[in-house]
Amino acid sequence: AVALEESGGGSVQAGGSLRLSCAAEDTDTRLCMGWFRQAPGKEREGLAVIYTGGGVPLYADAVKGRFTIALDNAENTASLQMNSLKPDDTAIYYCAAIKSTAADLCAVREDYFLYWGQGTQVAVSS
Repeated sequence: AVALEESGGGSVQAGGSLRLSCAAEDTDTRLCMGWFRQAPGKEREGLAVIYTGGGVPLYADAVKGRFTIALDNAENTASLQMNSLKPDDTAIYYCAAIKSTAADLCAVREDYFLYWGQGTQVAVSS
């Protein structure tokens, strides 16, 4: 198993920014790491995916240009920088991971990931 630890959630006014972080305990193997979110009454929504072995990250259309996923000075740690936040961004944000041998196997799809964090709450007010 790969344990995931999330941090950085909180409350912010519309137009503000937040930075989420996800640390995976396994630093010896390559991982696909992704960010998802789920608002009350909504389906879980994929946001972004990055491969710890390198490659171009993938984004859902809904967050392109506003959210950025990156590795944070550790091969198995991923951040999500969220800018220009809107009230519709209010949700629980989840980090996910799966062991992988190639970047092109990574995808922004829930059924691909095996390991999940507990989630961190993001609230955007008007």
